Formats: sequence, structure tokens, C-alpha cells
Amino acid sequence: MRAQDAVGAYGERVAVRWLTGAGMTVLDRNWRCRLGEIDVVARDGDDLVVCEVKTRRGLATGSPLEAVTAAKLARLRRLAAQWLADHEDVRPPHVRLDVVGVTLPARGAAVVEHLRGVA
Repeated sequence: MRAQDAVGAYGERVAVRWLTGAGMTVLDRNWRCRLGEIDVVARDGDDLVVCEVKTRRGLATGSPLEAVTAAKLARLRRLAAQWLADHEDVRPPHVRLDVVGVTLPARGAAVVEHLRGVA
């Protein structure tokens, strides 16, 4: 595994702990289809949450949240629609797109920023 992939995988584990700690139930991780990948699909009450996770080793290249562009959010919306089409038994009243940014400082615990309903 490449170092960058290992950092991303660790960040996703941190994000999942954060989301479950916030009371969400994770339904799917790293779900893939021909359109791309969803990092985390979760339930927050009755709502479905499709979550993009971005991890950085520091802030030298900016906040991990800054890496989520309008194009990425548009693709995430298409992926959410495909996930729902593939999971016909799941019919939430609302679908929300969230972004979790995980920053891994040189020392100390990871810093998590969770933006709800970004698109």
C-alpha cells in the first residue's frame, strides 16, 4: 500500500469513529460503481448521509475540506443516486452530503472537521 493510500485509509477510520460517535450508523464503506467511490454511507436518524472523507498530514497544502470542489460534490450527488438505485430497500426521507476533513498533525491526535449538508 502506498503511503498516501495508508494515510487516506487511516483518515477514513478516524472519520467513521467520529460519525458513529455522533450517533450515526454506518451502512457502507468504500462503495464503488462505474461512476466512482463513496467513502462512507451512513444513517443519521431517518436520513441517509453520503460522506466524502479527505485526509491531510498537515495544513501546508490547505485544509482537507478545501480539496472538495464543486465538481467533486456533483459527482458525489450522482454516486448517491446510484447507491440508492442499487439499494432499493433503503428509502430515506432525505439524503444529505457531508464532508469530513481529517488532519494528522506531526504530534498529537487527529483533528476532525465535519461539515453537514454541503450540497
